[in-house]
Amino acid sequence: MKRFFSICLMVGLIVGEVNGQDKSNLLGQINTITTSVPFLIIGPEARAGGMGDAGVASSPDANSIHWNPSKLAFLKKKTGFAISYTPWLRQLVPDINLAYVTGYHTLKNEQTVGASLRYFSLGNITFTDDKGNVTGQFNPNEFSFDIAYARKLSENLSGGIALRYIYSNLTGGVDLTGGINTKPGQSVSADLSVYYEKEIELSGRDAVFSSGLNISNIGSKISYTETGNKDFIPTNLRLGPGLKIKLNEYNELGLALDINKLLVPTPPIYSDSVDSNGDQLILYGNNPDVGVVEGIFQSFGDAPDGFSEELKEFNIAFGAEYWYDQQFAFRAGYFYEHATKGNRKYFTLGAGLRYNVFGLDFSYLIPTDQRNPLENTLRFTLTFDFDALKAESKENSAQ
Repeated sequence: MKRFFSICLMVGLIVGEVNGQDKSNLLGQINTITTSVPFLIIGPEARAGGMGDAGVASSPDANSIHWNPSKLAFLKKKTGFAISYTPWLRQLVPDINLAYVTGYHTLKNEQTVGASLRYFSLGNITFTDDKGNVTGQFNPNEFSFDIAYARKLSENLSGGIALRYIYSNLTGGVDLTGGINTKPGQSVSADLSVYYEKEIELSGRDAVFSSGLNISNIGSKISYTETGNKDFIPTNLRLGPGLKIKLNEYNELGLALDINKLLVPTPPIYSDSVDSNGDQLILYGNNPDVGVVEGIFQSFGDAPDGFSEELKEFNIAFGAEYWYDQQFAFRAGYFYEHATKGNRKYFTLGAGLRYNVFGLDFSYLIPTDQRNPLENTLRFTLTFDFDALKAESKENSAQ
């Protein structure tokens, strides 16, 4: 049962019961927006993970593809690489994990290319029939592969795009639906992003102000059966500002704020009555059975409870990062999601170390609700600086 619950949670299946037909009872209840392949919007690395999952306008690094691909154009190093690992939902089961590998290379004319691979394993599943007899075992898994391109459009502005292939195999082809064959879900998507960065002076200190916007996972719906029923993937709007202040020769402070909103239809509230085609009538909200582009625009005004519910669909992430001598980092952050839209609320802590070629980051998640399945989530990231490696090699050769 724990295993089944964890899969349902990660796929985003939230079941709610609505009683009564008057508006006061129908509206204001839990109305979570659900999509397929939600692993695409899990923060995969430890630096932003220590800053409340804020990263759209933080200073660029090797993991920028996930948060804002256009940040790649402002990287000062020529080549970089990072590996991240996250044990996920350990409060429920011990073998769910997320792995993330990413790298970039700077080209001429202020252009940068990058690629990343994300792999999500949901552990081992044992299938049984209605009598409890074991019929097989399977390891559900999902992955995505990205390629990204970023270019400076001016001294302070860059644009970026990422193309993504998505593969999700949750059943291994096992018949779980009474005669309807299942299959792996597949989709393709794109991210569109911009990033702005400008050096300023703040209270007599050098500083860098930044802002970013990324619309991620704009792509086709996904299906797990041959019936043609398809689900939205998590198209997401992420935007916000960042600020980095050089306190003195050795100390630096960074701040970041992200605002997120899923750009997919909000579930409406249905009536018990049906129309002439046998479909349930919608009492409040809009029909969610629309195309991808229409769903993006519809998502800004289709909440059953109107504008007040639309505001609840925005998540907020805030983080701070302190660096000493560009070698030691300490981070903290907070993430907020409204109780009727998922109720994820947690603090994060993190630390980082840079030494020559290598860097190590880790983060720790502390939910405000101690029964939260995200409790005690740890993330680890190992980064490699190939520029430093080349410089070290040349120095050794000269000696």
